[in-house]
Amino acid sequence: MISDTHGLWRPQIATIFEGVELIIHAGDVGGGTVLESLRRIARVVAVFGNVDDPHDPMLSRERSVTLGGVSIHVAHGHELPRATPEAVLARHAGDVVVFGHTHRAVVFTDPSGRLAVNPGAAGPRRFDLTPSVARLTIRRGAAAVEIISLA
Repeated sequence: MISDTHGLWRPQIATIFEGVELIIHAGDVGGGTVLESLRRIARVVAVFGNVDDPHDPMLSRERSVTLGGVSIHVAHGHELPRATPEAVLARHAGDVVVFGHTHRAVVFTDPSGRLAVNPGAAGPRRFDLTPSVARLTIRRGAAAVEIISLA
Protein backbone atom coordinates (compact mmCIF):
# COMPACT_ATOMS: atom_id res chain seq x y z
CA MET A 1 0.00 0.00 0.00
CA ILE A 2 1.19 3.46 -0.89
CA SER A 3 -0.18 6.99 -0.69
CA ASP A 4 0.63 10.63 -1.18
CA THR A 5 3.41 10.19 -3.72
CA HIS A 6 2.73 13.67 -5.13
CA GLY A 7 4.49 12.70 -8.38
CA LEU A 8 7.69 11.40 -6.75
CA TRP A 9 8.91 7.91 -7.64
CA ARG A 10 11.39 6.47 -5.13
CA PRO A 11 13.34 3.58 -6.72
CA GLN A 12 13.39 1.51 -3.48
CA ILE A 13 9.60 1.12 -3.81
CA ALA A 14 10.16 -1.38 -6.62
CA THR A 15 12.27 -3.55 -4.32
CA ILE A 16 9.87 -3.27 -1.38
CA PHE A 17 6.86 -4.24 -3.52
CA GLU A 18 8.63 -6.96 -5.48
CA GLY A 19 6.47 -10.10 -5.56
CA VAL A 20 3.24 -8.51 -4.30
CA GLU A 21 -0.06 -9.50 -5.90
CA LEU A 22 -1.63 -6.05 -5.81
CA ILE A 23 -0.54 -2.47 -5.12
CA ILE A 24 -3.09 -0.13 -3.55
CA HIS A 25 -2.51 3.60 -4.00
CA ALA A 26 -4.62 5.67 -1.60
CA GLY A 27 -4.49 8.91 -3.56
CA ASP A 28 -2.54 12.10 -4.15
CA VAL A 29 -0.74 10.20 -6.90
CA GLY A 30 0.48 13.35 -8.62
CA GLY A 31 0.57 12.10 -12.20
CA GLY A 32 0.76 9.05 -14.41
CA THR A 33 4.49 8.41 -14.03
CA VAL A 34 4.03 6.95 -10.54
CA LEU A 35 1.17 4.69 -11.67
CA GLU A 36 3.17 3.50 -14.68
CA SER A 37 6.10 2.61 -12.44
CA LEU A 38 3.84 0.74 -10.02
CA ARG A 39 2.17 -1.17 -12.88
CA ARG A 40 5.55 -2.57 -13.88
CA ILE A 41 5.59 -4.32 -10.47
CA ALA A 42 2.00 -5.57 -10.04
CA ARG A 43 -1.65 -4.81 -10.70
CA VAL A 44 -2.63 -1.40 -9.26
CA VAL A 45 -5.85 -0.19 -7.65
CA ALA A 46 -5.77 3.59 -7.17
CA VAL A 47 -8.04 6.37 -5.99
CA PHE A 48 -7.73 10.10 -6.47
CA GLY A 49 -6.79 12.50 -3.72
CA ASN A 50 -7.25 16.23 -3.38
CA VAL A 51 -4.24 17.01 -5.64
CA ASP A 52 -5.30 14.60 -8.43
CA ASP A 53 -7.62 15.13 -11.38
CA PRO A 54 -10.94 13.52 -10.35
CA HIS A 55 -11.66 12.92 -14.05
CA ASP A 56 -8.51 10.83 -14.57
CA PRO A 57 -9.82 7.48 -15.90
CA MET A 58 -7.07 5.60 -14.02
CA LEU A 59 -8.34 6.87 -10.65
CA SER A 60 -11.67 6.49 -8.82
CA ARG A 61 -13.18 8.27 -5.82
CA GLU A 62 -13.04 4.97 -3.92
CA ARG A 63 -12.41 1.32 -4.68
CA SER A 64 -13.16 -2.02 -3.07
CA VAL A 65 -11.43 -5.35 -3.64
CA THR A 66 -11.46 -8.72 -1.91
CA LEU A 67 -8.25 -10.72 -1.49
CA GLY A 68 -7.95 -14.00 0.37
CA GLY A 69 -11.41 -13.53 1.84
CA VAL A 70 -10.56 -10.06 3.22
CA SER A 71 -12.55 -7.08 1.93
CA ILE A 72 -10.46 -3.95 1.38
CA HIS A 73 -11.87 -0.48 0.82
CA VAL A 74 -9.71 2.42 -0.40
CA ALA A 75 -10.48 6.16 -0.23
CA HIS A 76 -8.08 9.05 0.12
CA GLY A 77 -9.56 10.58 3.27
CA HIS A 78 -10.06 14.13 2.02
CA GLU A 79 -13.77 13.38 1.75
CA LEU A 80 -13.99 13.50 5.55
CA PRO A 81 -13.82 16.53 7.86
CA ARG A 82 -10.90 14.78 9.63
CA ALA A 83 -9.18 11.70 8.25
CA THR A 84 -8.79 9.71 11.46
CA PRO A 85 -8.82 5.91 11.66
CA GLU A 86 -12.11 6.01 13.55
CA ALA A 87 -13.69 8.32 10.96
CA VAL A 88 -12.67 6.22 7.96
CA LEU A 89 -13.94 3.04 9.63
CA ALA A 90 -17.26 4.74 10.45
CA ARG A 91 -17.65 6.01 6.86
CA HIS A 92 -16.47 3.02 4.81
CA ALA A 93 -17.21 -0.70 4.86
CA GLY A 94 -14.50 -3.35 4.65
CA ASP A 95 -12.37 -5.55 6.82
CA VAL A 96 -9.47 -3.23 5.96
CA VAL A 97 -9.96 0.44 5.10
CA VAL A 98 -6.96 2.12 3.47
CA PHE A 99 -6.63 5.91 3.41
CA GLY A 100 -4.01 8.61 2.98
CA HIS A 101 -4.20 12.40 3.08
CA THR A 102 -2.65 12.98 6.52
CA HIS A 103 0.84 11.75 5.52
CA ARG A 104 1.01 9.98 8.90
CA ALA A 105 1.48 6.21 8.87
CA VAL A 106 -1.00 4.45 11.13
CA VAL A 107 -2.37 0.97 11.71
CA PHE A 108 -5.47 0.97 13.89
CA THR A 109 -7.66 -1.99 14.88
CA ASP A 110 -11.16 -1.29 16.15
CA PRO A 111 -12.85 -3.49 18.79
CA SER A 112 -14.50 -5.62 16.08
CA GLY A 113 -11.13 -6.39 14.48
CA ARG A 114 -11.47 -4.09 11.44
CA LEU A 115 -8.25 -2.37 10.36
CA ALA A 116 -7.73 1.24 9.29
CA VAL A 117 -4.39 1.71 7.54
CA ASN A 118 -2.64 4.82 6.36
CA PRO A 119 0.65 3.79 4.72
CA GLY A 120 2.02 7.29 5.26
CA ALA A 121 3.37 9.45 2.46
CA ALA A 122 5.83 8.08 -0.09
CA GLY A 123 6.30 11.45 -1.80
CA PRO A 124 8.43 14.44 -0.87
CA ARG A 125 9.20 14.67 2.84
CA ARG A 126 6.78 17.01 4.61
CA PHE A 127 5.76 17.83 8.16
CA ASP A 128 8.96 16.30 9.60
CA LEU A 129 7.54 12.82 8.85
CA THR A 130 9.57 9.91 7.52
CA PRO A 131 8.29 8.77 4.10
CA SER A 132 6.79 5.28 4.21
CA VAL A 133 4.68 2.60 2.54
CA ALA A 134 2.96 -0.47 3.97
CA ARG A 135 2.67 -4.18 3.20
CA LEU A 136 -0.58 -5.99 3.85
CA THR A 137 -0.24 -9.74 4.26
CA ILE A 138 -3.30 -11.97 4.21
CA ARG A 139 -3.05 -15.52 5.56
CA ARG A 140 -6.01 -17.79 6.22
CA GLY A 141 -8.42 -14.85 6.01
CA ALA A 142 -6.49 -12.71 8.53
CA ALA A 143 -4.81 -9.42 7.62
CA ALA A 144 -1.55 -8.11 9.08
CA VAL A 145 0.12 -4.81 8.22
CA GLU A 146 3.74 -3.68 8.33
CA ILE A 147 4.77 -0.02 7.89
CA ILE A 148 8.05 0.26 5.96
CA SER A 149 10.21 3.39 6.23
CA LEU A 150 11.65 4.87 3.05
CA ALA A 151 14.30 6.87 4.88
